[in-house]
Amino acid sequence: MKGMANTALPSRASLAQRLDDVPFTRRHLRLLTGSGLGWALDAMDVGLISFILAALTQQWGLTKPEAGWVASVGFIGMALGATLGGLLADRLGRRHVFAMTLLVYGIATGASALVGGLAMLLVLRFFVGLGLGAELPVVSTYVSEFAPARIRGRLIVILEAFWALGWTAAALIGYLVIPASADGWRWAFALGAIPAVYALIVRWRLPESPRWLALRGRISEAEKVVVSFELDAGIVAGPAIRKEPPSRAITATTRARVTTLWHPEFRLRTVCLWIVWLCVNFAYYGAFIWIPSLLVDAGFDLVRSFGFTLVITLAQLPGYAVAAWLIEVWGRRSTLSVFLIGSAASALFFGTASSPGAIIASGMALSFFNLGAWGALYAITPEIYPTSLRATGAGWAAGVGRIASIVAPLAVPAMLLLGGAPFVFVVFGVCFVVAAAATWGLSDRKGQALDDR
Repeated sequence: MKGMANTALPSRASLAQRLDDVPFTRRHLRLLTGSGLGWALDAMDVGLISFILAALTQQWGLTKPEAGWVASVGFIGMALGATLGGLLADRLGRRHVFAMTLLVYGIATGASALVGGLAMLLVLRFFVGLGLGAELPVVSTYVSEFAPARIRGRLIVILEAFWALGWTAAALIGYLVIPASADGWRWAFALGAIPAVYALIVRWRLPESPRWLALRGRISEAEKVVVSFELDAGIVAGPAIRKEPPSRAITATTRARVTTLWHPEFRLRTVCLWIVWLCVNFAYYGAFIWIPSLLVDAGFDLVRSFGFTLVITLAQLPGYAVAAWLIEVWGRRSTLSVFLIGSAASALFFGTASSPGAIIASGMALSFFNLGAWGALYAITPEIYPTSLRATGAGWAAGVGRIASIVAPLAVPAMLLLGGAPFVFVVFGVCFVVAAAATWGLSDRKGQALDDR
């Protein structure tokens, strides 16, 4: 036993280097797909509620403020979930938090199909948001900690592209299922809950992040995970380098982690990151939650407005594809800022569009640029903090951003009264421009190893 206790183990630095050196393997693909399923679920839920709101406004006679609260209460849950999820992931591990978030989401979404009134729907929407909000910053952190440095940004954008798949699924359900009967919206909620069961099973089969394990001093467990990826790539692990005592993280307690985000080393990037998240959330959710309803208000019937939204949604995938390529060519900041400027121009175009052709063209441009920007934002967010702060930093940025997503659905009706759709989309355009400027206060780690402090 004494001899076993003295067996040499790899250092944290060597484990991180080996993760960066492993080529893309089937294990990476399985991890990316399993993580992306939850991302698609989040998109499907947010997308479905935009279609369900248009249907319930007619069926239940909801006022615009009531409809706004149905959307916003979910984002309240997401704001709380994002901040708590990041903190829990740095304390308990990435994989366990994944599973918990999907469990909460699945139960609440399934129960939403059975509600008979607005009050219970609001309660359940809060819990749906709580589960989904905790997931997004954690999953981007998780995948970034496995991804080789040379393609890390590209893989995170591909992960974010699952959002387009989920939103497209929501658009198809909205177009085919919701208008089919008075209970179509109930079937939409039920369909949204089914994939959560499968995703939960997949998540339990994924490994824990070896960077997090090593940070916690669990070097032997981290070594097993790294070796499994090396073997899948046909790499025979070299000899153990040395035993390294458990490393002290930059911060140890939950309160200290949050405080450290404002340490002089991280202060500027935290401020700029929060500004970007606030502005992008406000403009994105303000626009895309209300687009189906705005089209109905413009005189298009429910089926036609849903059809327009489906076509607009299809432009998301090309946006992700271009961003995934550019992010390793131009870098994170340049890609993010260019796509945000493109989003601003598209928002102004959409706000003044009146003919079906102009609505579809400007909406597709908005989808293309805005979702490409989201991909770049999720790529850059976990990279700017060290491992001991990564999930906390990403979670708080997402949580602060959710404040804007809470406000946006409630603010749109008031802005419509002030100046109609053109004024609304001018405001969104300004938000995108401010976000583009704040991007330049972030660090760009294209091709660089992650900070494993």
